[in-house]
Amino acid sequence: MTGTDDGKLTWTRGKKTTLLKTPVLDVTTIESTASDGLKGNYIVMDAPDWVIVIPDAGDTFLLVKQWRHGENALSIEFPGGVIERDETPEQAAARELAEETGFSAGKLIKLGAMNPNPALMSNHVHVFVATDLRPAGGQHLDEDEYVQYFELPKQEVYANMGTKAFPHALMSAGLSLYREYLAHR
Repeated sequence: MTGTDDGKLTWTRGKKTTLLKTPVLDVTTIESTASDGLKGNYIVMDAPDWVIVIPDAGDTFLLVKQWRHGENALSIEFPGGVIERDETPEQAAARELAEETGFSAGKLIKLGAMNPNPALMSNHVHVFVATDLRPAGGQHLDEDEYVQYFELPKQEVYANMGTKAFPHALMSAGLSLYREYLAHR
């Protein structure tokens, strides 16, 4: 990355206006100015940060299946969800694992954090691996959450990522961080 002049690429944020407030995100417009003076209004979605938990059960992963309205289909994913205002990402990861699967982790390791779509979104997803899994009292789902949990062999998950049953791009990104973690431990 040598030889680049990042100053020419950097924009300065100006006025921010909320266009729409929803329970899950706010749609805003931000007036930004490029280094050469060009001005533009850009749409940004502001949402709370999320967590994804990769429950490592040896030769299998503990997964969840749920309806995704944007996809209009069922999706097989790692457990995860929104980080509440009073939580750290690690606390949210432990809570979401327990709520969606009824399991707790003896160990949670943060693998990384990334922006789901930096062109449009301001939030981040924090990815954890959960090991030493043990039953912790059954699922505790939100009122509008219909989730089934089950185990699948890791090789089956690797082979099917990006198929109709596994459409969630953030799950694929989390799996990439997991594979990197395994390669360096």
